[in-house]
Amino acid sequence: MPNEIDSVNLLQRAEQLVDLARKAGADRADAVVVRSRSKGVSVRMGKVESTEASESDDFSLRVFIGNQVASVSANPGFDLTALAERAVAMARVSPEDPYAGLADEQDLARNIADLELYDPTEVSSDSLRESALAMEEAARSVNGVSNSLGAGASAGMGGLVLVTSHGFSGSYAASRFSRSVGVIAGEGTKMERDHDFDSRLYYADLDDAEVIGRRAAERAIKRLNPRQVPTASNLTVIFDPRVARGFVGTIAGAINGASVARKTSFLRDKMGQPVLKAGLNVTDDPLKVRGSSSRPFDGEGVSGERLTMIEDGVLKHWFLSSSAARELGLRTNGRGARGGTAVSPSSTNLALEPGDISPEDLIRTVGTGLYITDMIGQGVDMITGEYSRGASGFWIENGELTYPVSEVTIASNLKDMFMRVTPADDIDRKFGVAAPTLAIEGMTLAGL
Repeated sequence: MPNEIDSVNLLQRAEQLVDLARKAGADRADAVVVRSRSKGVSVRMGKVESTEASESDDFSLRVFIGNQVASVSANPGFDLTALAERAVAMARVSPEDPYAGLADEQDLARNIADLELYDPTEVSSDSLRESALAMEEAARSVNGVSNSLGAGASAGMGGLVLVTSHGFSGSYAASRFSRSVGVIAGEGTKMERDHDFDSRLYYADLDDAEVIGRRAAERAIKRLNPRQVPTASNLTVIFDPRVARGFVGTIAGAINGASVARKTSFLRDKMGQPVLKAGLNVTDDPLKVRGSSSRPFDGEGVSGERLTMIEDGVLKHWFLSSSAARELGLRTNGRGARGGTAVSPSSTNLALEPGDISPEDLIRTVGTGLYITDMIGQGVDMITGEYSRGASGFWIENGELTYPVSEVTIASNLKDMFMRVTPADDIDRKFGVAAPTLAIEGMTLAGL
């Protein structure tokens, strides 16, 4: 943690809570403290709209009596003994869960790696305000921008303390700095909006405020005077990297062990089979130094390792927490994320690995198609794989981006889309989900 005394104190309180739960009758228990510190400033039209700051230390206790489990949460200042006794009393009347339990002792992290996740840089509210104003001013100064949706800058940190009754005790902290701005271009009924942002663990790595502002303005201006295009089938669609990250997120959802166990994933029967085009790889690395979603151990005290989730197109792993692994007859791979009192599988630093073709050459190979920069709606059925979403972007003609397009819908099935995707070589790994520009063949476009 950024303050070593705080870390020690929180660990001690978590240890006390676990000991009291055992004394109250729990067979096993774990205690978690989630620490959060943040401040931010938002501005619009050159004036400060809000300045916010928050701090919290949220305690959670999970207890097990046989296969019965209960969880309780509290804020600082609670009575440790009363909380432990309440959790045990709740567990005694809870239904049995055959898959619930702590991580197996053999899977616990023995050495907690320093992944350089915390930047101690103190950023004042004045500096945050200046960054937000500079972003907005840079965006508004671009010819064609008519209004502002506002800009914001923030700085903060999150920390996790975990203690279990079978010997794990550890903590880590990660900082986060961000900048974002949104603008409107055009006038009257011909207005278009767009935004840009950056988010980093280290303050010095943030993109300059003026650069973010200009990018947002340029994105919005390029969208002016969009056209509609005719309905088409068997069309090649290209996802801008910003949109491609969302597409890769659907891959993560489809190979989440909890979804597989619940039979709510369209890939639930595909382990060991091709699910992506041959040659494509999807990796996940929780131990990446300075990684946006890195963690030295998961929400159960297990240290994961870098995995190729999909290798040469073949599905090799599910994302697994201990409970999801037990339900599937497998072993956790350290992907258990803590969400309040619950633990569920999740990805960490996920990437659809790049190909060997530039985005420009990928667009040229398309000939005629659609380059998508923005998606609308949530029309994805993760049980069947059916995919239908509103989109806007640019029409591709003779291998070149020509005019902006809006009010269209693209549709297909994710099973087919996964087998028809071609990645470019322009991946940016600064986000927790990384993806290059992606081309997907065989899509249906609903337009005029």
